[in-house]
Parts: sequence; C-alpha cells; structure tokens
Amino acid sequence: MKQLMLVGATGLVGREVLQQALADPAVVRVVAPTRRSLVPHPKLLNPLVDFERLPEDADWWTVDSVICTLGTTIGVAGSQAAFYKVDHDHPLEVAKLARRHGARAFAFNSALGADVGSRVFYSRTKGETERDLQALGYPSLTLVRPGLIGGHREQRRPAEQLAVTVSTWLQPLLPRRYRVVPAARIAHHLLQAALSASPGVHVLPSDALL
Repeated sequence: MKQLMLVGATGLVGREVLQQALADPAVVRVVAPTRRSLVPHPKLLNPLVDFERLPEDADWWTVDSVICTLGTTIGVAGSQAAFYKVDHDHPLEVAKLARRHGARAFAFNSALGADVGSRVFYSRTKGETERDLQALGYPSLTLVRPGLIGGHREQRRPAEQLAVTVSTWLQPLLPRRYRVVPAARIAHHLLQAALSASPGVHVLPSDALL
C-alpha cells in the first residue's frame, strides 16, 4: 500500500491522476496540496497551500512517492519569469521537501522536446527542471514527455486547443511521437511509475505513452 503526493491535481493531467489514484486499491492515501479545495474523498488529504510559501515541516510531506503535473503556459502565467516559477521552481521545491521527508520516487510530467540546450524557452525550462530533479538523489525518477495532450481543460488555451484539433484530424498521417496523447494515458504512466518506483532514471517519450 502506497501513500502518494500529487501536485497539480486541478489541471488536465492531474485530475486524471487523482481519479485513477483514488480508485487504485494499491493507494492507501493521496496527499494533494492545492490552492483551492478539491471534492472530498475518504482517501484524500487536501491541504490548502500557497506554493510561494510551502510549509516545510508539515507531517503530510511524509509519502512514498510524488507525482508532479504542475504546468502552465507563458500566456496564462503572464511572463517568462512567472512561467518559470510554476514549471521549474515549484516542482523543485516540492521535490526537495518530499525527498527530505523520505519520499523515494518522483514522477514528473515534462514535455516533448525538453532540453537544457534548446533555444525555445518552454523546452529549455522543462529540460532544466528535469536536470535539477535528477540532482536531488531520488532512487526512482520518471520523466514523462508527452507532446500534445488531449482532453478538456478548465482553463482556456486557444492556440494549444487548435493544435490538438488539427493534430487529431491528421492523426493517421503523423509519426507516433507527434500524435495527441490522451490525458488519461499520461496519468496512467505517471501513476504506474510512482507505484512501481523502479530504481534509476526513466524517460518515457510521447510515442511510448499511446
């Protein structure tokens, strides 16, 4: 039986992870720190937090594994600096605190093209986050790199939705790595990585998620 932490539970992939984790008999408890309250569930602990000032000594940091689906866009965040906080700084702070309290596995929802040497700010940020997570010494680290993600977002992202729609039409013609990946499939792989906690660093490219 595992105790999991999920950060990013209100997003597209995070909602799927939460649903699957709460239904999984191998999960005894899900700790999901969020800014706003989630729907109550007997297996859910939902501390309300400010990610700018996380409580470092809260007892709910003590979990077996962490799944991180935090993420935004520069358009939604409002600036590159604000985007970097959400996609790099917050995941790193969560990872550090959970590791300090004994977590041994971390599964991170990254992105296709993540690369510290990329000229694209988004891809470079994801690459830097992956690099910095690896430096924390988790016995098990899984980096999931989906391309376009399929599913209904509560937060509107017009450009991304257009890309998903077009890619869905062209799906049979596209190489697997560029096809739309349903959010539920990404959630499945993140959850299985957190539960299995296989030793080492594992990278799951987009085509492996379908």
